[in-house]
Amino acid sequence: MGPGDRMETYDTGSLPFIGDWERYEKGARSVDQLLGLLYPGKPEVDRDYFDEKAVEGFLLKAETGIDVTNYPQFRDMNQMFLDAFTGLEKTPRGYLETGRIQVKAGESEIAEVRAIREHSGEIAEKTGSPLRLKVGITGPYTLASTVADRRAETYTRMAEVISDVVKANLFDGKHGGVRMLLIEEPAFGLVDDPLLDYGQGGRESLLHAWESVFEAAKLKEVRTGFHFHSTRDSLFWEVLAADIIESHVDDPIYLQSQTRARLEETDKFVKASIAVTDFDSLIRKSLGQTQSGVDEQALNERLGSVWKEIGKGTVDPLAFVEDRSLMSCRLGRIVSQLGEERVPFAGPECGLASFPTMESAMELLRRVREAARTMV
Repeated sequence: MGPGDRMETYDTGSLPFIGDWERYEKGARSVDQLLGLLYPGKPEVDRDYFDEKAVEGFLLKAETGIDVTNYPQFRDMNQMFLDAFTGLEKTPRGYLETGRIQVKAGESEIAEVRAIREHSGEIAEKTGSPLRLKVGITGPYTLASTVADRRAETYTRMAEVISDVVKANLFDGKHGGVRMLLIEEPAFGLVDDPLLDYGQGGRESLLHAWESVFEAAKLKEVRTGFHFHSTRDSLFWEVLAADIIESHVDDPIYLQSQTRARLEETDKFVKASIAVTDFDSLIRKSLGQTQSGVDEQALNERLGSVWKEIGKGTVDPLAFVEDRSLMSCRLGRIVSQLGEERVPFAGPECGLASFPTMESAMELLRRVREAARTMV
């Protein structure tokens, strides 16, 4: 199962941001301090603040006991990659391909990964253990979905540039390094896509795109996997280079009778998603439980009122974070259905950017960690 024969945990990445957002974004765009010298008139870069916030976010997660920690994803997951590419032009219809899609000079390395790599010694000293970093990459399907008039070949072209990003972000040193790479595909499987119909070139193109993105990670012996919001389309089972599959708490993959056989046939594993992370859903669930018979409009109005009360500090957001016992119950059902050997990891279903406070986000991670520790 893992070190010490216990289930391990990892997170998806995003967190609520607390601080000067404009300054943080400025630091994220300034990948190299030398750019300010090479291009006269360019605004003065400020990486120090960016690095401070990125390292702080990483350490907060690591200190909850999460085993493999994703870089803190404060920025929009789609936009941070699209902004690093040339050959795309944003229009009201979506992005248009205006040339060969490439990574801009100096922007192959994700700024947050660069900050963690450069401060890995400091991080290892504070945590008392080598760095075990997870890198989440927006996948070719999700990025291609932002392109107007996309075709099957769009997946391949996106994969080529994403592969360049992957290669630039895999590192290993004396203080640790990248141990896991997940392709995040939240758009995949949510709606019917004619390009992915059986017999269409899009399926083969996307399959090849995924394999090519994973290739660099497999060469470095980094564990690979997918993060989905839906597993309705089964194409991912055919990806030979993918080790781990994960989706949201209510995804049928976790309790379907055929899943265990598919895992064994393809030699894949699942990360058990055991905690709901959409804070609106958590509030609505709580209100629905305590106010039976309330109609949808009234529930929405109460939802807005709760957010105002949280903002004023009169309601504690921790009241809406799911209990460890519920997480343990979910995990037990998944392990019972799929077999302990096929469930080496547990974690929250998605990122925590919707959480109103960093404290509530970290408490969820602590409860996830504690629930997983019961699986020995």
